[in-house]
Amino acid sequence: MKGSTRGRFITFEGIEGAGKSTQLERLRQRLHAEGRDVLVTREPGGTPLGEQLRELLLDPRVGAMAAETELLLIFAARAEHLRAVIEPALERGVWVLSDRFTDASFAYQGAGRGLGAQRVAALENWLQGDLRPDLVFLFDVPVLTGLERALARGKRDRIESEDMAFFERARHAYLERARSGSGRYQVIDAAQGLDAVGAEVDLAWDAWVRKLACKGDGSV
Repeated sequence: MKGSTRGRFITFEGIEGAGKSTQLERLRQRLHAEGRDVLVTREPGGTPLGEQLRELLLDPRVGAMAAETELLLIFAARAEHLRAVIEPALERGVWVLSDRFTDASFAYQGAGRGLGAQRVAALENWLQGDLRPDLVFLFDVPVLTGLERALARGKRDRIESEDMAFFERARHAYLERARSGSGRYQVIDAAQGLDAVGAEVDLAWDAWVRKLACKGDGSV
């Protein structure tokens, strides 16, 4: 349902094999059935330019890449994504569901690559201003479990080929952001089966919507 109110921005985060993409599609179907106007997108990607940058970033044939290069390419894709897709959709009252956003940069480049949170935050503030997700689902799974799931999908991409220590740093950074966040994070135990994870997402979603309704938010 379209309206004059601004849409909501919901992101799905987690290390490889956490199952976030599956749960994103599940929520999309629910919101569509409820009559909401929903846009599904992903990062890096979301635009023709962003998808080309995604291919470059994930291509294992590229090999080693300077951490700074990787971070800047991701934010280049994000800039295009924000201006061409996310911001216009939110202004139209569309609810945007994104498979990853800037939390992934804090986890993967800030912590995983060792660039530090300050560099990522500087780019975030410059590019996004005060735009932040309204709700972040963080699907948390032990690194070994996640990597085993990712490996079962087939050939690994350039990021999935990193060692366990890289993903341990990324997972820790995700959890630290959730603990120190503004209350917009919902940490989901993604080590469970699909149905149990889905049920936990439903409970978290329903609680968030009730909270908005109690605040008298007309866009719910």
